[in-house]
Amino acid sequence: MHDNLKSHQLQIIYTEKELPILAKEIIAQTTSKIICLYGEMGAGKTTLVKHLLKELGGGDMGNSPTFGIVNEYYAIDGEVLAYHFDFYRLNHETEALDIGFEDYISSNAWIFIEWPEKISSFLPKEATELRIGILDETRRKITLLNK
Repeated sequence: MHDNLKSHQLQIIYTEKELPILAKEIIAQTTSKIICLYGEMGAGKTTLVKHLLKELGGGDMGNSPTFGIVNEYYAIDGEVLAYHFDFYRLNHETEALDIGFEDYISSNAWIFIEWPEKISSFLPKEATELRIGILDETRRKITLLNK
């Protein structure tokens, strides 16, 4: 893994087997519990969320909520740990309000948002951006940007 720390930006090139280390680094470096994951289909957004959930103590249980829009995850003590949104199938950003998005982001839980560009008007200014780029079949480049 390679990292280049700038003022509020971290860039890392990684492979899938390095995801546990990457998840630990992201949790350590983020300044917000709201994380927006940008990247094309197949970049590994959902796989990264699985590792982030595991690092947070929720176990390896993440899956893409594409058909249900949002998945809820719990900590071992039964408290809500995180909400994972996948807005790929939204036709209009106001559909996020129909599912109560504003209530979710005002909770104290971690929020992971795939396809955040679909709801750009509703994203909190303090949200951390994770941009995943595909370098080749096995390597990805992630840029973490704290605002």
